[in-house]
Amino acid sequence: MSGLYMMATISDRNQARRFLDFYREYGLSVTLLTYGRGTAASEILDAFGLEAAEKAVIFSVVTGEGWKRLKTGLERQIKIDIPGSGIAFIVPVSSIGGKKQFEFLTDGRGFVKGEESTLKDTKYELLVVIANQGYTELVMDAARTAHAPGGTVIHAKGTGAEKVEKFFGVSLAKEKEVIFMVTRKEGKNAIMTSIMEKAGLETKARAIVFSLPVTETAGMRLIEEDQEP
Repeated sequence: MSGLYMMATISDRNQARRFLDFYREYGLSVTLLTYGRGTAASEILDAFGLEAAEKAVIFSVVTGEGWKRLKTGLERQIKIDIPGSGIAFIVPVSSIGGKKQFEFLTDGRGFVKGEESTLKDTKYELLVVIANQGYTELVMDAARTAHAPGGTVIHAKGTGAEKVEKFFGVSLAKEKEVIFMVTRKEGKNAIMTSIMEKAGLETKARAIVFSLPVTETAGMRLIEEDQEP
């Protein structure tokens, strides 16, 4: 498995230090930690052994070979397949803006990036929804009507609003909420369509949604069982 990937780890907030210590043990020192909250319905939270409120989200950049080692360690040391431990997944990185940035993100591991390739037959997709602050429930209600699983929300400040307003002809608030949802590929279009229709730019949520392919996962066993056709 070759390539360079963004790895995201989502867990209860009280598990964040455990994951960070684990990643340092595996030589992964460049990470970004942020906090969010869960949006999943109570029955989904119960199934995963997760609590509704505080979440930790850890982002890092890994190589394909590095992910293989990390996934094995997550399963054996963190026991990530046990409900309540968290989930981890990777998304391919297509480009990085500069040699120094590339070297920083790969932490001097000597990785040489090859040519980009078209991704096919990925099992999961990461949906990223950017919406005005305070409208997460509107977005999630729309997503759930299309059988979306729960999501994780982080708060963010929008930039470049003037350019976006000119392009779309709408007024956009600077305070944003970013919602991440991992879903099976075959259900992606229905979820995105529902969000655009019920919480899109014509609504107060002003939601924008896009998807990224998820090529490998750990800790997703219950989603696989629950969403199996």
